[in-house]
Amino acid sequence: MKKIRFPHSYVLIFYVIIFVTLLTYILPAGNFERAVDTETGITYVVAESFQPMDRNPVTPFRMFTGILEGMLDAADVIFFVLIVGGAFGVIHKTGALTIFLGHIARLNQRRGKILIILIMIIFSLFGTFFGTAEEALPLYPIFISVAIALGYDAFTGVAMILLGTGAGFAAGIFNPFTTGVAQILAELPLFSGYQFRILAYLLLLLPTIYYVLRYVKRIELHPSSSLTYEGDQYRNKQLNFDNIPKLQKEHVRVLLVMVISMGFLIYIISFWEYSSGRMAAVFIIMGILSGVVAKLDSSVIASEFVKGSSNIVYGALIIGLARGISVIMENGDILDSLIYYLSTSIKGFGTIGVGLGMFFIQSFINIFIASGSGQAAAVIPIMKSIGDLTDLSRQTVVLAYQFGDGFSNIISPTSGYFMAALAIGRINWKKWAKWVFPLFLYWCAAGVFLIILSILIQLGPY
Repeated sequence: MKKIRFPHSYVLIFYVIIFVTLLTYILPAGNFERAVDTETGITYVVAESFQPMDRNPVTPFRMFTGILEGMLDAADVIFFVLIVGGAFGVIHKTGALTIFLGHIARLNQRRGKILIILIMIIFSLFGTFFGTAEEALPLYPIFISVAIALGYDAFTGVAMILLGTGAGFAAGIFNPFTTGVAQILAELPLFSGYQFRILAYLLLLLPTIYYVLRYVKRIELHPSSSLTYEGDQYRNKQLNFDNIPKLQKEHVRVLLVMVISMGFLIYIISFWEYSSGRMAAVFIIMGILSGVVAKLDSSVIASEFVKGSSNIVYGALIIGLARGISVIMENGDILDSLIYYLSTSIKGFGTIGVGLGMFFIQSFINIFIASGSGQAAAVIPIMKSIGDLTDLSRQTVVLAYQFGDGFSNIISPTSGYFMAALAIGRINWKKWAKWVFPLFLYWCAAGVFLIILSILIQLGPY
């Protein structure tokens, strides 16, 4: 049987660009009036103001210029993402995070379950604060070996990192690549509503830890029940905890810089006026200071910043390409038409129905566009306006997007970093999917509950 291959994300987005260009020749043109809230500065769609207009089709040449217009329109978001990637490139070079995690493993080597809990909590914090996903891939062999040294298996090693980062990433308390990008596009104060996302974080992480511990308990009672016992490539490689580098003073200083930076970020969000420039400044300072306290040469700091940014270029360009979709629809005067027809068709479902519909649609889109930032650029301009017309707060719109993007990352075979993690542990996707599916269903149920709750309490601001 021939293996099904999905086109590259760039190719899929380009197909969508061609499709929306053709729509400008088919879909009736029209526009809404928009009003600016003088207190918040947010631009809202005015209900019942849609007016048809003459069709304005986009030519093939204008389609390509629209791509560049999308890049320019999303420039602030693109550069924000590149700066965050650069900062973590420097931090990764210091080795502080890797050695810190190894240090935690060494201190708790005789307390297997406690170590699993600690590792999952730490990786979940990386996911929810820093958007860690692909960045954790180099750490999988280390913690697979740790899991096996504790008497477990490669499956446990992969699960505690993948599900830990996954739970944090999906909750997105301060995730710059999903929550941050989506809120900028939705014109919300950056990282606003984080208190509600803390609740989401707890509802996702705690049952996930229990789920992994239940699997570990089964292995302790019946080692042969391990899903990877016979195929563990790491089983004969004894991990010597004494070989894990010790935490040096410079590593502690880097970790301290990170903690202080995140504390300052929270302070800015809570007490200062919103500014994406201020957020970017915090990450620049964090990256530079981390290199300085680790005694890296200034040229090395610059080089690693560039490397870190280059690792994010894939997602950054997707943001621009996806924004080009909206720009082309705007140029062809069909964006408002699409919003009008979609909002009219779903009004009968009520606000809760609209919110849940956005969640399930986003979950489907995530199968095809793996970049969370790219998805935000593609869907938030449409979803926020539909939310305006159906009395759904923009905060709930972003929440529905977050969950739709984040949950399927632990099961979707089109997610690159997810499949890479399974490949490192030599885990069959079908085995993983069968094991993780009940947890995935719980996450979806928790997401539904949280979206409904956000609607009932009118989660804000805006």
